[in-house]
Amino acid sequence: MSLELVLLPRPQRLCVRGGEHRLQAGRFILLAGEPRDDLVRVGLRVQEVLAEVGPRWELTAAAGNAPERVGVIIHVDPAQVARRDGYRLVINPGQVLIVAHDPAGAFYAAMTLRQIARQCGGTGCLPCLYIEDWPDFPHRGVMLDISRDKVPRMETLYALVDLLAEWKVNQFQLYMEHTFAYRNHREVWEKASPMTGEEILELDAYCRERYVELVPNQNSFGHMARWLVHPRYNPLAEAPEGCETAWGKFRGPFSLCPLDPGAIALLAELYEELLPHFTSRQFNVGCDETVDLGRGRSRVVCERLGVGRVYLDFLLKIHRLVQRHGRTMQFWGDIILHHPELIEALPDGIIALEWGYEAGHPFARDSARFAEAGVPFYVCPGTSSWNSIAGRTENAVANLRDAAENGLACGAIGYLNTDWGDNGHWQPLPVSYPGYACGAAFSWSLRANRGLDLARALDLHAFKDSAGKMGRLTLDLGNAYKVAGVPTGNASVLARLLYNPSQPRDEGWMAKLTVEGLEKTLDYINGVVASLSGARMACEDAEQIADEFANAADLLRHACRLGIARLRAEKGEVAAIPAPTRAALAEELGAIVTQYRTLWLSRNREGGLSDSVARMERLIAMYRGEQW
Repeated sequence: MSLELVLLPRPQRLCVRGGEHRLQAGRFILLAGEPRDDLVRVGLRVQEVLAEVGPRWELTAAAGNAPERVGVIIHVDPAQVARRDGYRLVINPGQVLIVAHDPAGAFYAAMTLRQIARQCGGTGCLPCLYIEDWPDFPHRGVMLDISRDKVPRMETLYALVDLLAEWKVNQFQLYMEHTFAYRNHREVWEKASPMTGEEILELDAYCRERYVELVPNQNSFGHMARWLVHPRYNPLAEAPEGCETAWGKFRGPFSLCPLDPGAIALLAELYEELLPHFTSRQFNVGCDETVDLGRGRSRVVCERLGVGRVYLDFLLKIHRLVQRHGRTMQFWGDIILHHPELIEALPDGIIALEWGYEAGHPFARDSARFAEAGVPFYVCPGTSSWNSIAGRTENAVANLRDAAENGLACGAIGYLNTDWGDNGHWQPLPVSYPGYACGAAFSWSLRANRGLDLARALDLHAFKDSAGKMGRLTLDLGNAYKVAGVPTGNASVLARLLYNPSQPRDEGWMAKLTVEGLEKTLDYINGVVASLSGARMACEDAEQIADEFANAADLLRHACRLGIARLRAEKGEVAAIPAPTRAALAEELGAIVTQYRTLWLSRNREGGLSDSVARMERLIAMYRGEQW
């Protein structure tokens, strides 16, 4: 049987042997030993996989007097497989053998078998091979932002967990600011279509069945504006009316005031209600980007003790709350890294999250600081999908690879791949698939996956595209951000054209744009999207995916047309664009928004949609010369 296997992630060791295993009727899948419940769960997965290629084999717990009828043996034995989550998968002409360190390892073997079977079609045969496999990082996670407008439907979350579990991701987080339905705080979440306690319980159970740990996540210091804008909570803010920050002037509150006893009392109440819904013993409390700290109510104390000390003291209070619940606290490490002299003061039983989202981020320097202080840490790169509409493929791959390289070199205990939703979460979910896939591959085995054929892996194991078009289209459209020749940090210049239509023509990224560069980008997008009609996706949401990429491409092209019109207008102002052009732009964007709404509601809840669309509607109003 001649077959060039593409696996995601590629295993640590793979040897394809000659010959094939022909799946014959009347054979059994033997669950050898304990733990029985887990073996049954894995056995059912193997049964399902093999039934897609050949006959359905029954599960059994005894070989009986006909061992030759045992087609598959599944066995958990740490003595034979030393590494956590590790497994051996052997396909011989007469039998398939799975031996794993633990039930999770057996599950991962079943997922590898699924990907092998997927490439065998209806042949009724499997290629003979030997795989020995284990992960580089013990914790391999994905964090999805559900607080920047987009809260997925449960069906969307289940499908995403299935995808990530097949790719051997074993932690999942939902980034929350205001999107859990806390009983006593309805005014904060009532328009957000939040996750309920019942839904978290259901998702937690669904994840556990796939050996994914659902880690609770509630930001607890900065990024609390969705709470603090309400009169009931505004007195807890560091700067209730806003203030000047390093990011510019904030016109409203952002962070909790660490000196206010009410702030820690609020967090205590939230944790008391949130955490019992999760079986995970970890908890991400956030605490990143507190850029207004020391600019408001804590100014005097920060001037006396230092901003870093005030930050750390509040972090320690949060840590004590988390300890009461028997959890290990995760926190974003950016602020403490600004005050490296305080890293050694971090308590035991805490995990630092070292994040950075650009290629070339100094993971090596910052990881070493935590490692030298003996603080356990994760490296946290990102999908680069946010503020982009269609992704930033080249940046994502480099960032995800850098994180794995330096995390391994410095002894990181985990790898958390982040997927944010800044400025309205305009990117559709499948735009993040390349980032998810790369992060899963690099965190499982960096050495084995450096040369991963990502386009083909996506076609096989995400889009199920028999034409082999969609994977390459996704990657190429995700590189449209490069064509104009204007790099911008944490965003695509095309997205910035839509988010910031009032950016002065002679300042920043706008000053570097040219008509020629945007026209070239338009041609590039048109060339990439031309192959969309040739895709032959067999995944359940194939039609949705095609429509999502078409809509994303329309938004990118609209950004190009807007940029060209602005560059040709007097002073580059939208109002100076000729009226017929503005009318055409308004009509075009209006049609895009109509489709965007429909696509949003197919995967996500309604809460947040109006906020997300408002940014586009503001631009339509500018085209029409209306006040907003």
